[in-house]
Amino acid sequence: MTTVPDAGPLDRPPLSADGAELLRDERPALRRCVAGDLDEFANSYWGSRALLSHGPDLPAPYDDLFSLDAVDELLSRRGLRTPFLRIAKNGAVVGDSQFTGPAGVGAEIADQVRDDKVAALFAGGHTVVLQALHRTWPALVDFSTQLAADAGHPVQINAYITPAESQGFSAHYDVHDVFVLQVAGEKHWTVHEPVHVDPLRNQPWTDHAHAVEAAARDKAPVVDEVLRPGDALYVPRGFLHSAKALGGVSAHLTIGLHTMTRFLLVQELAALAADQASLRTALPLGFDPGDPEQLAQVLPEVVELFTQELRTATPDALAARLRRRTWSSNRPAPLPPLAHAASIASLAVGTTVRLRAGLRCRVVPGDPVVLQLPDRTITFPPSTTAAVTELTSGRDCKVGNLPDLDPADQLVLVRRLLTEAVLVTSS
Repeated sequence: MTTVPDAGPLDRPPLSADGAELLRDERPALRRCVAGDLDEFANSYWGSRALLSHGPDLPAPYDDLFSLDAVDELLSRRGLRTPFLRIAKNGAVVGDSQFTGPAGVGAEIADQVRDDKVAALFAGGHTVVLQALHRTWPALVDFSTQLAADAGHPVQINAYITPAESQGFSAHYDVHDVFVLQVAGEKHWTVHEPVHVDPLRNQPWTDHAHAVEAAARDKAPVVDEVLRPGDALYVPRGFLHSAKALGGVSAHLTIGLHTMTRFLLVQELAALAADQASLRTALPLGFDPGDPEQLAQVLPEVVELFTQELRTATPDALAARLRRRTWSSNRPAPLPPLAHAASIASLAVGTTVRLRAGLRCRVVPGDPVVLQLPDRTITFPPSTTAAVTELTSGRDCKVGNLPDLDPADQLVLVRRLLTEAVLVTSS
């Protein structure tokens, strides 16, 4: 286990010339998960070592993000449905039918959460898992948007609420990195080194169940600590972990970072090879792909053709595929439809706008100027290059002060970007 002392307030560097470094350099959400120097975390711990950060060394506790009262509200008043809730005890997941049912007149959908059934299971020692809180709880929607921008990897958030002296899940590993933020109560965490290093999404811990069980039983842990409210724990993917609540109800947030890997690039490079006509030709009639001798007849040619394709692959072609695959992994900040429509209608010189938080985009200068978005591209005249760059910088921008355009053209440009949900008005 490694504990990092407080490094003091995070230095806030000035903006770059175009302001594009604002969110990445401040990293306010990541700062709440990691004590000490964030560059040291990135270089020495990310993906390789567990890290415990104590509450006094972090900016603030987590009661502004989530609480036991929030749990009760979600379970009793928000009309949750599966799969937004799981319930487990000692590693066994309870069937949905044991805590769901229809909700009466006008809400007959059969898989809505029944608060009375959840209460009975919780009283019986079961752990409640609220899933995808980055979609259902406002404070965590905003936090996940910022953390995804800070870390550069997609984020999901679950909450685990465990009765006193209970354990929801036995030792296991996750296929994504995890930040654990202790919200309420105390929980004893045990973390062990991996038995399968850096697992991919299709390599779950159940593939190595016996090795996981043996390591958790026989090997010394790298973390063996009690987390208290305000503490944070970083667990890289593949590291074995389990937790048990102590003397009272315990609640923690599990923030999963779905790490993009080098294998992702391999997959997309292979997909680019589909553009090579010779790699699309059929295998021989009657070919048996399970026969090594038959494979030996065609494999050298395929390897040579694929190698040639890899040598000619360009970063631009690969980036285009990766944008489509990764930029939509997290939604940008919520957009209130009625208020946003009103802001478009009332747009005027002097209105302040900014890039929608969490929206991935890239400006490619040229004729035309191309704005690349997760699901589409938008084009503009070359005269708008400086203005589009400014508007997508992440800084507040005032209509009337944009470069190289008169006020009327600025209104046209900003209205288009508001309509495309690229910009929002800034209060």
